[in-house]
Amino acid sequence: MAKRPPAQDIDETKLHFTETKKVAVGVPAVLHALKISNDQMGIVRSVETLMRVNQKDGFDCPGCAWPEEDKRHIAEFCENGAKAVAEEATIRRVTPEFFAEHSIDELRGHDDWWLGQQGRLTHPMILEEGATHYRPISWDGALSEVAGALRGLDDPDEAIFYTSGRTSNEAAFLYQLLVRGLGTNNLPDCSNMCHESSGSALTETIGIGKGTVSIEDIHKADLLIVAGQNPGTNHPRMLSALEKAKQNGAKIIAVNPLPEAGLMRFENPQTVRGVAFGGTKLADRFVQIRLGGDQALFQAIGKHLLEAQARTGDVLDQDFIAAHTSGFEAYRQAMADVSWADLVTATGIPENDLREVGEAVRASNATIVCWAMGLTQHKHSVATLRDVVNVLLLQGDMGKPGAGVCPVRGHSNVQGDRTMGIYEKPSEQFLDALDAEFGFASPREHGHDTVAAIRAMRDGRARFFMGMGGNFVSATPDTAVVEAAMTNMALTVQVSTKLNRSHVVTGRRAIILPTLGRTDRDRRGGREQRVSVEDSMGAVHSSRGRLSPPSEELLSEVAIVSRLCGLLFGSDAAARPTPSSAAPSAVEVDLGHPQRRADEEADGPDPAGLQHPANVPRADWAALEADYSLIRGHIAAVIPGFEDYDQRIDKGRTFFLPNGPRDERRFATEDGRARFTVNELEYPHIPSGRLLLQTLRSHDQYNTTIYGKDDRYRGIHGGRRVVLVNVDDIEQVGFAEGDIVDLVSEWRDGVERRAEEFRIVAYSTPRGNAAAYYPETNVLVPLDSTADVSGTPTSKSVVIRLERRGA
Repeated sequence: MAKRPPAQDIDETKLHFTETKKVAVGVPAVLHALKISNDQMGIVRSVETLMRVNQKDGFDCPGCAWPEEDKRHIAEFCENGAKAVAEEATIRRVTPEFFAEHSIDELRGHDDWWLGQQGRLTHPMILEEGATHYRPISWDGALSEVAGALRGLDDPDEAIFYTSGRTSNEAAFLYQLLVRGLGTNNLPDCSNMCHESSGSALTETIGIGKGTVSIEDIHKADLLIVAGQNPGTNHPRMLSALEKAKQNGAKIIAVNPLPEAGLMRFENPQTVRGVAFGGTKLADRFVQIRLGGDQALFQAIGKHLLEAQARTGDVLDQDFIAAHTSGFEAYRQAMADVSWADLVTATGIPENDLREVGEAVRASNATIVCWAMGLTQHKHSVATLRDVVNVLLLQGDMGKPGAGVCPVRGHSNVQGDRTMGIYEKPSEQFLDALDAEFGFASPREHGHDTVAAIRAMRDGRARFFMGMGGNFVSATPDTAVVEAAMTNMALTVQVSTKLNRSHVVTGRRAIILPTLGRTDRDRRGGREQRVSVEDSMGAVHSSRGRLSPPSEELLSEVAIVSRLCGLLFGSDAAARPTPSSAAPSAVEVDLGHPQRRADEEADGPDPAGLQHPANVPRADWAALEADYSLIRGHIAAVIPGFEDYDQRIDKGRTFFLPNGPRDERRFATEDGRARFTVNELEYPHIPSGRLLLQTLRSHDQYNTTIYGKDDRYRGIHGGRRVVLVNVDDIEQVGFAEGDIVDLVSEWRDGVERRAEEFRIVAYSTPRGNAAAYYPETNVLVPLDSTADVSGTPTSKSVVIRLERRGA
């Protein structure tokens, strides 16, 4: 039996430190994963559940989006994947009795870890204006309240619809249809805060906002540059792919301000070598770059290659450049003009070392650059990633085996959500196809991304917020502003599996709609349903939960959205019973509405009383709820690449979506060519006596989900309120290791943002740089400090000062 949830928060005054690790995974990782699994699920349930993770007849891991190989291991999960599964498959429960016992004020006093540890949500709940406690509400009542609030808006743009990257393709497609049926494109999502810079740069330069490599390409690469990424914590299964690449002769260069154990040595617990013989050394070179210096590094590589070409004439792929690119001459001249002195200053790396990295690229016949948020959350992130593309184009490293761009996404279906239309700036082609399939005219005006949505909420231009998964309050920047903005809402609605900060920082009224997770069996329409997801490399496959749901009261995300569509748009069963590309379903429609409680019959307006507007999408919403294959039929009719969708994911099969640069060196840019770009060199300039802070995850964390308060690889145990600082910087700013300080961010708006009571830890960071965990330090990230072009918050470039407590 799993242990009871904690009664109190962890006392962080007992924080202690051990030596930082120089090896990742191994037996300690297995033991830690099993301990957390046992705490949450118990031994028998743990074994039954973990054996189904990422299997062809099982469910997709709710953690990261790293792909699986076609041949699966019996234990196809990593330490953090096991933690993610354990959190969702826990036998702990948050029932109506829990909410009766705990007031909203009390819940606000607990931290994110404690809230998440309480267990799975079991019943729809509502917090009335002025109430001290949530109370239960029927599904009919809850959904009618939501529909009524949406009907009562003066303008559809007063509604904000957020999406987490765990939402399935089917639910995401229906969700964006719901939103566009209401008349808005306000579809902010977690991509806006993490990989939007990747999409912006890649769409401009190679014509697609996704990576261009497969897992097989990783294995075949001559050289892998892993920049701004910590796979040992954030994507541990990537280490197995890197190990295989090393065994095939690849070189690996790790680029990061902090040394990370996962890129030093990997002890694969599934091999004898990993368990008994010290594992595999991964990185051949560690480049300890200054925060924000990555653009300069890639300009240095490009400059070195161009200088070598001028000397020898055999460095560049001139045939590829001539046939498939534009803008080369302008780029060549720009790299001639940039000075080595500036590149050294920006990176903090001596010129000889920069040239050695350039030589490694020169010697490679096939190079892949992998990156994550270390490259995407700076003001000049889009320019940085354009320069990554420039380097790869020089040697034709696009559309050939073992070469290309590899943005490593976080949430397990964040890329699929965008493919399904979760985007505030949809293309005309997508909207035209959507309109033709569902017989309405969708809005064309661009909607709010995450930052713009917060501004609208803050300024009173929005009144309704709905979150399809995720933890918006904790995930977003400028926490105090976000919390105030959320309280401005007339109604906030959270579709969730577990309790989090966004359930306790609410609008004047709030509704919790508990939903099935990836691990849960989803039985609708008289049969078990499956959903589908897209991994970080553009491969689509199915996912089917196997566990009994935590409560008979739970609905799937698909069911929740389908019922809202039915309430808002009315049923159109006779006119449009099936998608244009699917055969009629023989399955009997079984809505499975939970029985309305006698004491709640008056909850919410009568759904039949809602006016049916004229310009709305037409579909048989009840049929879509009962048979998800019908939704996949609609997807196939709207989105290129999904032809024969249902058949292609049958029996656990995976298919790749079309990718022009990868498949045929075809680039959907303005001129039909991959584009060299000229980007002015930018890097952070840190004022005297200040530090540049990056926010990051601990090892016992996935995004805003906190599994525990240890960071085993960094040697930090029992607490999270620490700031990692170079030992020389600690002395220079007048402090000592172990001092308790406030972190105060400084930005041009003059507003003081403060994160209180952090312990200084001496750590291997570049001079002038510091690091601390989010979401605790999101309060320091100014809302208006965003990346050029993409609008991504600059969470890796926060200027701070350390201030003594009580000063």
